[in-house]
Amino acid sequence: MPHKHNADRRHHIPKMSFKVQNWPEYEAGLRRRGSMTLWIEDAALECWQTCGPGGQARYTDAAIQTSLMLRAAFKLALRQTEGLMTSVLTLMDLTISVPDHTTVSRRAVTLPVIQPALVPPGPLHVLIDSTGLQVYGAGQWLEAKHGAKSRRTWRKLHLAVDAASGMIVAQTLTDQDTDDPSQVGPLLDQIDHPIARVTADGAYDGAPTYQTIAAQGDGIDVVIPPRSTAVASGEPGPLSQRDRHLEMITEQGRLAWQAATKR
Repeated sequence: MPHKHNADRRHHIPKMSFKVQNWPEYEAGLRRRGSMTLWIEDAALECWQTCGPGGQARYTDAAIQTSLMLRAAFKLALRQTEGLMTSVLTLMDLTISVPDHTTVSRRAVTLPVIQPALVPPGPLHVLIDSTGLQVYGAGQWLEAKHGAKSRRTWRKLHLAVDAASGMIVAQTLTDQDTDDPSQVGPLLDQIDHPIARVTADGAYDGAPTYQTIAAQGDGIDVVIPPRSTAVASGEPGPLSQRDRHLEMITEQGRLAWQAATKR
């Protein structure tokens, strides 16, 4: 009754309507959603276990990691994980045994920690950008349930990514009112490796950004597209990087500048 009473005030999202034209492919795709393929390499099976004193099985780290992987994938308890592993090995006609739940529990804390990937050596080409993260709370629930108006709360995640490997090398989290150029310095301060180039979008354009990057070291190439309303600094002496970008865009066009900077 309460749901029907407030139905006229709720925010209704129309359901997308479409007609399936390729029923065989559609049904095959639905069946594939429930399929599972588990493959264990021969090399892993050869070093699965060894025999200790009295014929007691001693399992390698690969056997323990396989059990933990299946446990995490299917959200199982340790005893259910042991039963699943036993069934899988039985279906594969293998004579090896399965680590019992107490062994998996004891050995899990002794497994070597997987080390994070290392940043490639040499000067880095750093890409800087930001994205918005919406914070959900009671206000969004009231808006979805009763149509009440609430102010959306956002956070901004600023990232610095190595262009060669795609690895995130620095990050900061700020409120929604923080501008992007103010986080260039905090991001670059987190990078211990030498930097060869910094690339960002037009939101970072401005002399303060170039000055912040120059403070990190000499010879850093900055590739930031100037805004359409950008003007040269007019300072005496050699042209700055930003002024050289503006000069090239004025003489040759923005497409030629993008080709020259490989943006």
